[in-house]
Amino acid sequence: LKSRVITVKGPRGTLTKSFTHIGVDMFLEEATEEDPKLLKVELWFGSAKGLSSIRTVLSHVNNMMTGVTKGFRYTMRFVYAHFPINATIPDDGKSLEIRNFLGEKRVR
Repeated sequence: LKSRVITVKGPRGTLTKSFTHIGVDMFLEEATEEDPKLLKVELWFGSAKGLSSIRTVLSHVNNMMTGVTKGFRYTMRFVYAHFPINATIPDDGKSLEIRNFLGEKRVR
């Protein structure tokens, strides 16, 4: 944490995010024997919109910590109304071929 720019390091990599556009006070409290380091976010004399930004900052930092430790997995589903979409993964496994998208003949 340095001037509202947070860097999170873990086994899956390093993430850095800037919160300089949000007017809050951020500081790390030192670790004790029972508690690890704590990130404290404060807002003085905040409106409702300002107070909601505190929870947003904490959620972003929490997601960053999850990303560098466990990682995320996204699952997608194809939804169609009339033309059935068909998708295949070629042999290299690095691309996705989408067929019959909106009834088109070409492969996307």
